[in-house]
Amino acid sequence: MADFAQNGVIGTLHNLRNRSTDELEAELVEYSRETPMALLLPCLYSELEGPAMGPIVEQLSQVPYLSEIIIGLDRANEQQFDAARKFFSRLPQDHVVLWNDGTRLRHVDAALQQIGLAPGEPGKGRNVWYCLGYFLASQKSKAVALHDCDILTYERSMPARLLYPLAHPRFNYQFCKGYYYRAADGKLNGRVFRLLVIPLIRALKQVLGRLDYLDYIGSFRYALSGEFAMKSDLVQSLRIPADWGLEIGTLSEVFRTCSSNRICQVDIADAYDHKHQPVSEDNRATGLHRMANDISKAFYRKLAIEGVVFTSSLLRTLKACYYRTALDMVDHYHNDAVMSGLELDRHSEEATVELFSRVVLAAGDEFLSRPDEAPFIHNWSRVRSALPDIFDRILGAVQQDNA
Repeated sequence: MADFAQNGVIGTLHNLRNRSTDELEAELVEYSRETPMALLLPCLYSELEGPAMGPIVEQLSQVPYLSEIIIGLDRANEQQFDAARKFFSRLPQDHVVLWNDGTRLRHVDAALQQIGLAPGEPGKGRNVWYCLGYFLASQKSKAVALHDCDILTYERSMPARLLYPLAHPRFNYQFCKGYYYRAADGKLNGRVFRLLVIPLIRALKQVLGRLDYLDYIGSFRYALSGEFAMKSDLVQSLRIPADWGLEIGTLSEVFRTCSSNRICQVDIADAYDHKHQPVSEDNRATGLHRMANDISKAFYRKLAIEGVVFTSSLLRTLKACYYRTALDMVDHYHNDAVMSGLELDRHSEEATVELFSRVVLAAGDEFLSRPDEAPFIHNWSRVRSALPDIFDRILGAVQQDNA
């Protein structure tokens, strides 16, 4: 539902329903002469066999302003890579598939490992990092957008709205984050953001007092969205996490690099639905359990950089404050759902809050016990300094794979 509130330290660009996607795209075609634009799609091969990816490609085939589409493909053997190339061949734009499990890119990764600059673990963060490296190496575009590949409610307006704030010649933004509300099939979704991120930010403010970073991160309407866009000069200096704290970690890096008046968020969808992760209450290595742990540590790392001294007693206070805050918010979510005719299992919500409260403390203990943990992947400026021909290597590997 559209509104016009500007109640944070970053700009919020709403969808006030006065512009069609065709209008935005017509302007983007004009702006692309000065600011060529790319789209990055990090995906698993299994997502090509799912219900979302086919309609996404069908929508993207109608987009007229993109200079290139960069597809990062994980967990694919050679036969599956060939199938993926065929799958994406219907795209009329220039496009390449980065076969992250292929021999050539593995050789590039091995060269980076020898100098200690390779990503530490496989996953979305590593996939995105190599795709951003290719984006910089190709030099075809000055801005890049990224979105997930499991979106069941995808519309081509999403990349248009993400890129418009960066491409408009009279705007001054370097980074744009997408937001939306999470409800589908009569249910209120977005559990990690609703039940962990928002109440944890509020608890941190109550325990630590006012901090610029908490004001900033609390301004995002959906900080965990996988949809964002940025200018190429920001890509060079950005470090991104390799773990499930990718979204929060990226926003934290943007806070370090950009002034708040060059950061915005934009309403990109009336509805948004994608695959849902299990809670995995008994397994901290998967599902929402691991996601909550990595997100909590991402907050602690950033706040430590800002000068906050974490202790065991502070973490216990934070856990108690978070727990009470989150339970109060469950009341609001329940009432909101009832009034809107949506389902909300209150028992499940409160059980998830109880799990997250344990995670808040466990992640803090892990943070204190492993001060040398370094989940961030090195930025491309440092990589190029250490290995000056890295972009030539990436371009060569990708071009040969796609030949």
